[in-house]
Amino acid sequence: MSAAELPATGLTDLAQLWARCCERLATELPEQQFNTWIRPLPEAEASRQDGATVLAVRVPNRFMLDWIRTQYSARLESILAGLIDGPVRLDITLAPRMAPAPMGGMARPGSAMPARALPPNAQVARAEPAASQPAMAPEPARRPSHQAMGLNPALTFDNLVPGRANQMARTAALHVAGSPGHMYNPLFIYGGVGLGKTHLMNAVGNALLADNPDARILYLHAEQFISDVVKNYQRKTFDELKAKYHQLDLLLIDDVQFFAGKDRTQEEFFNAFEALLAKKAHIIMTSDTYPKGLANIDERLTSRFDSGLTVAIEPPELEMRVAILIKKAAQEGIEMPEDVAFFVAKNVRANVRELEGALRKVLAFAKFSHKEITIHLAREALKDLLSIQNRQISVENIQKTVADFYKIKVADMYSKKRPASIARPRQIAMYLAKELTQKSLPEIGELFGGRDHTTVLHACRKIAGDRAKDTELNQQLHVLEQTLKG
Repeated sequence: MSAAELPATGLTDLAQLWARCCERLATELPEQQFNTWIRPLPEAEASRQDGATVLAVRVPNRFMLDWIRTQYSARLESILAGLIDGPVRLDITLAPRMAPAPMGGMARPGSAMPARALPPNAQVARAEPAASQPAMAPEPARRPSHQAMGLNPALTFDNLVPGRANQMARTAALHVAGSPGHMYNPLFIYGGVGLGKTHLMNAVGNALLADNPDARILYLHAEQFISDVVKNYQRKTFDELKAKYHQLDLLLIDDVQFFAGKDRTQEEFFNAFEALLAKKAHIIMTSDTYPKGLANIDERLTSRFDSGLTVAIEPPELEMRVAILIKKAAQEGIEMPEDVAFFVAKNVRANVRELEGALRKVLAFAKFSHKEITIHLAREALKDLLSIQNRQISVENIQKTVADFYKIKVADMYSKKRPASIARPRQIAMYLAKELTQKSLPEIGELFGGRDHTTVLHACRKIAGDRAKDTELNQQLHVLEQTLKG
């Protein structure tokens, strides 16, 4: 498109428009940020669509796509709007992938493939093959399927609901998907069951595979690795084990706490770990606890686990649980009323897996009873779950469990004593009472020795804030929550 076809801008051409936009942004950003994210971007392609000037920017991978869209696109559009008369829109998308180059030369999209090199002792074929032996085109090499890699293609970043509970883990995983083998290697993700650790690992594998179909990726559970070690130990075929694991570009392994007490497995995993890092392959692991909390695992292995980036996935907060319910229902083609989503989310707090199970019950109950989805219907569909929950978790039960855990008396929970050894567990018990029961703040305060609701609110905010920063406290709370939920 020529400059004459565009609205008046005071600029000679589109390249200058994009360059001026980038120059302006460079004055606003730290130099390192600009050089990392904006300078490498290719020149924008321009077009006119529905009366607007559209600048299309093609980025090389999904991590950059997600990061530039969320961090910089609004500011770029604002700068462009100041440089051009009329509406302007910035379209940031993934660049189309080039066809993989064959051995011996580079391939352009749509170009013919160069002839395959012959071994030195091969004879040259006749120009015209005999009629009885028609020339056969070589079969293209077959890439491993998602199934062969252990990946679930349905688990992607697009259908992972983001929230405060998984924000850091999701950001790190996006970075790995966009630039494997560099920062955050290994990436160690820990948290309770059903919080989305497996989903996140599969999302990385699927994103990398979309960007690089030739990537060698393997997702598996730790028990499968143990089984492979046992099998190869019995057969004395450890070269096969090395061939399977040492040549990968990305290893995704779930629940490494299962390695506990298995010395030969730990030895082989250590060898695989070192081999992969040496060739700049990436490793992502999950566990139910942080590396230093793993029992019966060699210290040299846990120190390797902790040598990259360790992040936690927390139980989802209320707003995230509501968003998950609404999105999952939409995937089933059903609109979940927001008030019903809030009701279910308030009563199912443990993890995403239980939340999805509760949603399936509500949707099935509505389908079979031919009724609209309402709070009354959800209460009826989940009555067994609600009954068990209300029976199992009470403020009294929380007080006793926390007192036992921290080795104080239950009476200290509602006493006026204030030493840190008592005040801290008391605050933790108040926090858990708010998270795990339907009691109001004044009701909780009354059960803690007649304390004011503002005291309870302060305790809840204090523990929630400390939990986000203190790994040890976070792990203690995970243990208490799992104990109370049975």
